[in-house]
Amino acid sequence: MKPKKFPWFSYTVIIIGSIMMVFPFLEMIFSSFKGPADYNRLTYSLLPETFETSNYETAFEQLKLGLLFKNSLIKSVVTTAIVLLTSSLAGYALTKLRFRGQKTIFRFILATMMFPAFLFLIPNFYIMVHFPFVGGNDWMGEGGDGGMAKYTLALILPFTVSAFGIFLMRQFIMTINDAYIEAARIDGASELRIFFQLILPMTVPALSTLAIFEFIGSWNEFIWSLLMYTVNKDLATLPVGIQQLKSHLDSNMTQPLVNAALVISTVPILLVFIFLQKYYVRGMMNSGLKE
Repeated sequence: MKPKKFPWFSYTVIIIGSIMMVFPFLEMIFSSFKGPADYNRLTYSLLPETFETSNYETAFEQLKLGLLFKNSLIKSVVTTAIVLLTSSLAGYALTKLRFRGQKTIFRFILATMMFPAFLFLIPNFYIMVHFPFVGGNDWMGEGGDGGMAKYTLALILPFTVSAFGIFLMRQFIMTINDAYIEAARIDGASELRIFFQLILPMTVPALSTLAIFEFIGSWNEFIWSLLMYTVNKDLATLPVGIQQLKSHLDSNMTQPLVNAALVISTVPILLVFIFLQKYYVRGMMNSGLKE
């Protein structure tokens, strides 16, 4: 029996690729502790000569990071929670219930994934502005600020349904044996009770996978948040605030400050992934393409 060869080439490629992926992140962290002179000197050094924590203090003062962080956190957490609920409900209905037009509806949902998100910016904006009975608007959607005056409507409502989330949950729920559902129905359980007490606990891996994608996407979302910021300054999120800092000040002087804000903005994403990563692979493997 031949001894198994050690795959030196594969491991070398993986190690080099890992270094290339990690280095920009390390450079951002160490640069956040540099002063302007240290950051802009001609001789490059990854480590700062002196670690300055004042960049983080200044970031909170200049950017109002407390407000931006709160806005981003509320937007991301609430949006993710609603998407998990709507996607799992739709996935269950499109898989385990039987009604006319079921496949047509699912194909229509998949078709919406082909359209670029920018296509819906203007329609969503007008819907928010003319939202009835909100922000001083009458039943015709006139006379006030509409959804722009309400935090939850302006930043959260356009993202509460995800075609990708419905697709992912449907594919996972298809792997659940129908015998469990039929037994629950024979015992007299309602569809909602079956969904919340039987289906949801079985879909934790898929829900965790979807939560990672949705939280990161919502946290990093920029275009819609920037549009809302132009109407209501109190709706600014972290990506918008950091971009505004880069646009109005000398980047050579403020880049360490921007890096400090970027480090702070990556902490929630890392925490979410660390807590949910054990379900990630399971969710992706069990949500395979099955028809």
